[in-house]
Amino acid sequence: MSDITDAVSVLQRGGVLAHATEGVWGLACDPLNYSAVQRILNIKARSEDKGLLLLGASSNFFAAQLKVLNDTDRQRIENSWPGHVTWILPDTEYPSWVSGGRPTIACRVPDHAQARAIAEKMGRPIVSTSLNLAGEQPLKIYADAVAQFAQLVDLVLPGEIGDAQGPSKILQLEGTGTQTLR
Repeated sequence: MSDITDAVSVLQRGGVLAHATEGVWGLACDPLNYSAVQRILNIKARSEDKGLLLLGASSNFFAAQLKVLNDTDRQRIENSWPGHVTWILPDTEYPSWVSGGRPTIACRVPDHAQARAIAEKMGRPIVSTSLNLAGEQPLKIYADAVAQFAQLVDLVLPGEIGDAQGPSKILQLEGTGTQTLR
């Protein structure tokens, strides 16, 4: 079996996975599996009301969220992907344990081939949040991910982060402009 197949098998069984992204290591799970999402929140010591980010293989993975936007906004978002940018988009599809109870969801198509491959093989977006305890810096080195989190997750997928510096930028559409949230 390939590493990606192993990773997706973990997600499909309701497990939690540590994986590389463009700028930091991430924690992933199936967003529709309440227990898996709760496990990530517990690992991170993070409140459910903060919401979680979804990572997809392409903009098609977020068709439901993008279809409600005007052509200009939709094109602006699609042109930024794949990339190191997360967009806050309108949503009615995902449960409150992912959205933090908001009518929006954080969506990203990463510029990291391995991260996109996980979502592609999964066939839908996955939760992907930085690998760290709440309030601490996200991890950037595979050996650190293994040392600090191997006992807490089902798999630390071998890999390397990309060239980006830190977690993705988070943007929200605001009128005819964009607001940077992070």
